[in-house]
Amino acid sequence: MISVISVLLLAGATVANAACSATISSLSDVAAAVKCTSITLNGFTVPAGQGLTLSLASGTTVNMAGDIFFGNQSWAGPLFTVSGTGVTFNGNGHKFDGGGPFYWDGQGINGGTTKPDPMMKIKISGTFENVHVVNSPGRVYSVSNPAPLTMTNLVVDNSQGDAPNSKSGGAAAGHNTDGFDVSTNDLTIQNSQIHNQDDCLAINKGTNIVFKGNSCTGGHGISIVRCNFISVIDSMLMNLLGDQALRIKTKSASTGSTVKNVTYSGNTATGIRQFGVIIDQSYPDTLGTPGTGVIISGVNFVAPASTLTVNSGAKKVAVNCGKNACTGSWNWSNLKVNGGVAGPITNFAGITGFSQ
Repeated sequence: MISVISVLLLAGATVANAACSATISSLSDVAAAVKCTSITLNGFTVPAGQGLTLSLASGTTVNMAGDIFFGNQSWAGPLFTVSGTGVTFNGNGHKFDGGGPFYWDGQGINGGTTKPDPMMKIKISGTFENVHVVNSPGRVYSVSNPAPLTMTNLVVDNSQGDAPNSKSGGAAAGHNTDGFDVSTNDLTIQNSQIHNQDDCLAINKGTNIVFKGNSCTGGHGISIVRCNFISVIDSMLMNLLGDQALRIKTKSASTGSTVKNVTYSGNTATGIRQFGVIIDQSYPDTLGTPGTGVIISGVNFVAPASTLTVNSGAKKVAVNCGKNACTGSWNWSNLKVNGGVAGPITNFAGITGFSQ
């Protein structure tokens, strides 16, 4: 009887502890705090070479009450990781500062010094909102949610990286600063502002992904690699430094994959240097010899119309499909591309409602 009572008391203590409130003001507070389901994240500086990792109990609410800074050191990162199910994470407008100028050398994650990459690793379901990220060393968000997640009212500000520095040889100092790298299902990213020097959104794989009402400045637009049921809605792509606004790219060597049911609606873009829309199955080449191992279908522009403005000499649209690898009928009657010249369309005659 005594042992049964002891077990019941222990179970009760566990429930009470999970419902407790905690405050994190340094890394030493984390281990105890994550046992609670109400956490206040105060502002502090994470020591160089270390990351802030929150492995949260199911149903946890996190409220930021200050800014988080990270000490500067060449290491792989990530700087911040959060995981858990049914989580509510509210930044309340506070920021994570990655100290990008210390790392930026114009080479990004492809060369130079080792940079913490990604800066922010998001592995929660629930909501993640009102967070301001400044000066990521490399890519900003890597998202791999375990169940439906809505990310809303976020700011990514890598505008300092547009200018060259003493290490970048005249090029923009920031590089490979993707806003969102996504490999997941059931994700909505909405009402956010991204200023960076690479893809605003890169969907590497996934299903049921919505990118809605976002503003992308200074980067390479939106790239889709391998995914199903994707919606890009009411997003504004402004003054891009990169090559395209909307891109679907598949590796020429890939096999057994699909990209299908991609819907664009109400998007605008300006300042595009090479392609308004490019669908290319020759990656990593551009308009090279396309592969046939990825089947692309159901790429449509629906009302309200998307209006893209490209620079003089840029291609309005380029489609480079492997033989029989682009299938079906694609309705592009709600796409308008201003400026530029007609681009090539290879191995596909299924586009309707649009002419260059």
